[in-house]
Amino acid sequence: MTGYGRAQKILGGRDILIEIRSVNHRYYEYSSRIPRAYGYIDEKLKTLLKTLVSRGKVEISVTINNIEARDSEIFINKAVAEGYVNALRSVSDELGLKDDLVLSKLIKLPEIFVVQKAPDNQEQIWADISEVADEALQKFVQMRRTEGEKLEADIISKADLILEMVSQVEELSPQTVENYRSRLYQKISEVLESKEVDEQRIVTEAAVFAEKIAVDEETVRLRSHISQLKSMFESDEPIGRKLDFIVQEMNREVNTIGSKAQDLNITRIVVDMKAEIEKIREQIQNIE
Repeated sequence: MTGYGRAQKILGGRDILIEIRSVNHRYYEYSSRIPRAYGYIDEKLKTLLKTLVSRGKVEISVTINNIEARDSEIFINKAVAEGYVNALRSVSDELGLKDDLVLSKLIKLPEIFVVQKAPDNQEQIWADISEVADEALQKFVQMRRTEGEKLEADIISKADLILEMVSQVEELSPQTVENYRSRLYQKISEVLESKEVDEQRIVTEAAVFAEKIAVDEETVRLRSHISQLKSMFESDEPIGRKLDFIVQEMNREVNTIGSKAQDLNITRIVVDMKAEIEKIREQIQNIE
């Protein structure tokens, strides 16, 4: 499912901004944008997201600004400074120049200062980043949960619509047999004209036809699949792959009903049921 979560905090002298976003995807796919200096947190973030996200194309973006320069130390290169002083005073003595060397001039000379990055306390940095990441992740999950609730309601409404169509098929199926029996009787009567029609033959032919087009087992299984589909939404576990399977089974039963259909009205209902199942199939690709 699509989702977005954002959190920003200043911790340990660092301004930490984390954004998590996802788009629909059949499987779990992770990507990140992290400053190179903090690349060691990538696997940790991937593991953190995997605890709450099992499907979707997820991207996490991390921005870190050092606002207090706590990760740098400045040193005076005393050897270089001393070399400058000795060299300048030597030139001053040789050329008879006034020695006006002062510190403010000395510090402007190159390589006097050495800026050295202090070693990272990776554990503390990860603790700060994970705190921000947790907050962004909770917002992200809440947005996906809200979308999921809407998606669930829509899928169940479509499942209820299919159930209504199943009832229509169950109602029309016996009528199809009766219509066939009537047509068969009429045709045999026309062929035999005034001769007496064998009622037993009509009954036998109608029974064979009824057996051929019977969809009782398919409609019972289809109702069972829909019931299972609805109950899955009550689970706290990921259900996406289970829903994939149950929708395949629903489609299988509807296809069988369609292959047995000898009535135009039932055929139209089958087409409508397949359309609703396809809509559900597309929607469940967004469910974990």
